[in-house]
Amino acid sequence: MHNVGKIDRVIRLIIAITLSVLYFTKVLESSFFLFLSMLLVFTSLRRCCPLYAVLGLGTCGIKIEETDRKIDTEKLKLK
Repeated sequence: MHNVGKIDRVIRLIIAITLSVLYFTKVLESSFFLFLSMLLVFTSLRRCCPLYAVLGLGTCGIKIEETDRKIDTEKLKLK
């Protein structure tokens, strides 16, 4: 399931590159920023953001109907 659009992907990559440059030039010293930049690159390349999925959001422009979010199950016939 894709929930990250093209503009969102470009913004994520720009932020990731900026954070990486700031980390390696020692402007930002916490390794959290390096982790965050790797996470942004990963979600950009996969075109799927777990946070968007949990919140039911998306920027890819494809509408998801409520019936698509549910898992189809069959009722068991018990005595």
